[in-house]
Amino acid sequence: MIVLGYNGFTDGADTFGRLYGATGIDRHSILGHDAAVSLFVDGELVAAVEEERMNREKKTSDFPAGSLRWCLNTADVRLDQVDVIAFPWSFSGDVVDTMIQDISSSGLSVEQKFDRLRRFGELYGGLVCREALHADFKRRTGYDLPADKLVPVPHHFAHLMCGYYLSGEQDAAFLVSDGRAERLSSVMGEVRDGEIRLFEKSSISVNHSLALLFGEITRYLGFMPNNDEYKVMGLAAFAEPPSENPLLRHVAALHEDGRYALALANDPSGSRGYYPLLDRLFGGDERRREETEFRATVAAAAQQMVEVVTEHQLRALEAGSDLDRLIYEGGLALNCVNNSKLLENSRFTDIHVSFGASDPGVAIGAAVYAGRLKGRSRSVPATPYLGPSYSDGQLLGALRDRADRVDWTELDEEAVAEQTAKLLTEKNVVGWFQGRAEYGPRALGNRSILANPGFADIKDIINTRVKHREPFRPFAPVVLESDAARVFDMGKKAASPYMTFVFPVRPEFHDVIPGAMHVDGTSRVQTVTAESNPKLAELLRVFTELTDVPCLVNTSFNVAGEPIVCSPGDALDCFLHTEIDHLVLGRFLVVKK
Repeated sequence: MIVLGYNGFTDGADTFGRLYGATGIDRHSILGHDAAVSLFVDGELVAAVEEERMNREKKTSDFPAGSLRWCLNTADVRLDQVDVIAFPWSFSGDVVDTMIQDISSSGLSVEQKFDRLRRFGELYGGLVCREALHADFKRRTGYDLPADKLVPVPHHFAHLMCGYYLSGEQDAAFLVSDGRAERLSSVMGEVRDGEIRLFEKSSISVNHSLALLFGEITRYLGFMPNNDEYKVMGLAAFAEPPSENPLLRHVAALHEDGRYALALANDPSGSRGYYPLLDRLFGGDERRREETEFRATVAAAAQQMVEVVTEHQLRALEAGSDLDRLIYEGGLALNCVNNSKLLENSRFTDIHVSFGASDPGVAIGAAVYAGRLKGRSRSVPATPYLGPSYSDGQLLGALRDRADRVDWTELDEEAVAEQTAKLLTEKNVVGWFQGRAEYGPRALGNRSILANPGFADIKDIINTRVKHREPFRPFAPVVLESDAARVFDMGKKAASPYMTFVFPVRPEFHDVIPGAMHVDGTSRVQTVTAESNPKLAELLRVFTELTDVPCLVNTSFNVAGEPIVCSPGDALDCFLHTEIDHLVLGRFLVVKK
């Protein structure tokens, strides 16, 4: 059986701009962002790529036409051979009726209710109803999709099934928390023998979305919501939260069964009113919001709020399920500082957070869910390396197109690790382009920028000369799984392959890897093995032999505001427009003229 999952709408960004005044990247922030396609053949995930890697528009919500073509071509599959096409949103009749009732029974004025209903009606009829999905698919592919092939999947179930599939399809409790699904922002429950059981009394309405609130605080601090929340997490380490956190006293109220409520209900489709409240609680104004100390204090309070609220949810989940594994998915699961604390402070023996935890994962999860409706898929080892790869001929073609600006040396395969490791013994920044592109928001060693963490100032060099981003931003270390526990206090974790957990650096390594350690003495770790990424593992082995430094700095191969590079042309253009010192493009060692 062949199952395809996709996320994205042709007119989504324009619709949200017209109906709700969303501009810039905000146009992609409500539904369909992180547009992507995944393709399963007989239960095996054979291809997946995000549309931003194809159209080069970060966080795009466009219909993923480029991703669709690439996945089908890679698997040598035609659209008419696909048995099921899954979409990770399901605005069923019952869901729509409830949403209309929610608007009708709200405290809005009559005029506001009619305005809200009018806009929702246009959104539903023009974008998310089954007829609109069919029309959009035909418009962009030319394929008249049979009605019975399209399976709309509830958004949170798509998140859950992504984590379930990638963690090995074992029984587990689950928590999904993100900005919004159709009506809810967070759900919990358990999966036993492939059957989902929701703890409905613990569900959280989108009107009280913790992730949307964290996004508003992200905007309040001068960053881009639904994109820069990790900056707030990183900035939080530079301050202690107030002794009596005003966000926990006046904004987030905890209730029974893991529920919570926010002081101001979020309107996910329009402006929010948190700025005046945040100014009052923290003594802020437009001038103070520019001050680093003030921003760090607010960030620390926001981070603590997330930790306290999600731990409250976990207590209810522990009480309702006797399973000892936890799947945690959704945008809020990218808060890797919180993930580590949740695991260590819970009775769960492990928490699985996938490489597709945020919305790139729903294209995978929707396909898993829809495929399971037709027959159980088989479990295969998970890998994030699901995107495009390029032959030596294609790499050479890209190099020759830029021969007036670059020189290159062709290396024997076995010399790539040795030559790269030698470069990294010095204070060099190296672009590393190998194999299939990774899936998800993290560069996991195939489209990466690498450097030596033994140099304390390497963070400043990469931030200013290459990434063009804020100086407080930390960089993650990549380490052989066999060395990880020696360098980091891993707690309950034996591995962290997707950079979704943060661990303290052991004291004896503080002076060994200062370039990969945050101000609070922690690192967001990626572990690799010879099985998961042979080329990166070999590079780490050789580099460690040469330097006695057991890890490398690994950051995404891009500059601020752009998607991670995908093609050799992308990599070369990024290399030429930054101060990256060397580029290892497959077997080719590239320098600038």
